[in-house]
Amino acid sequence: MGSEGEIEKKPRFLCLHGFRTSGEILQKQVGKWPESVLGKIDLVFLDGPFPSQGKSDVDGIFDPPYYEWFQFNKVFTEYTNFDECLAYIENYMIKHGPFDGLLGFSQGAILSAALPGLQAKGMALTKVPKIKFLIIIGGAKLKSQSWAEKAYSSPIQCPSVHFLGEMDFLKQYGIELLDSFVDPFVIHHPKGHTVPRLDEKGLQIMLSFLERTQKMLCMKEEEEICLE
Repeated sequence: MGSEGEIEKKPRFLCLHGFRTSGEILQKQVGKWPESVLGKIDLVFLDGPFPSQGKSDVDGIFDPPYYEWFQFNKVFTEYTNFDECLAYIENYMIKHGPFDGLLGFSQGAILSAALPGLQAKGMALTKVPKIKFLIIIGGAKLKSQSWAEKAYSSPIQCPSVHFLGEMDFLKQYGIELLDSFVDPFVIHHPKGHTVPRLDEKGLQIMLSFLERTQKMLCMKEEEEICLE
């Protein structure tokens, strides 16, 4: 993946944490991955726009403060502050970008998986470069019908890797999400709704995904040099 002495461009991911957690917490969760993975990617961790409006599931495990990206009704079909959330993410990407991809866990994964489709429809991230890669951990589809129609109406082409936990209460929804993606990488793990460590098989899949992202970035760079 690049000749000796050549500096590889690391894909840069904006990382979106789970519901009522924080960027710092997600950084600790992802920090369990080996250097062979973490050394190949540039990760930037963002806190959600809204302070937690209720008890966090990680209270007592990780220290506060806790944040949420948007709010929803009991059956997850109606959202509050969703537009504000999208604008907040876009403003951050404008100021601190460019970003090549998104990494998300739980609520952050649901958001991350929906954003390329919303971006393609001109409903989100219209002022920033196209999202090229996704790392989705414990994800699902948006349940709001109006947003879901826009997010998944066309197959999502960007390379993606999806973590599915055997004991995760969202596993079935994560499997359904795969249907919206073209040729996704999938990492199965035995845990529940968590950011898992990478076993040998999971590590190989992750490295294959990162190799693909690297090749795409190199090709893009070569194209830009040719155009100059």
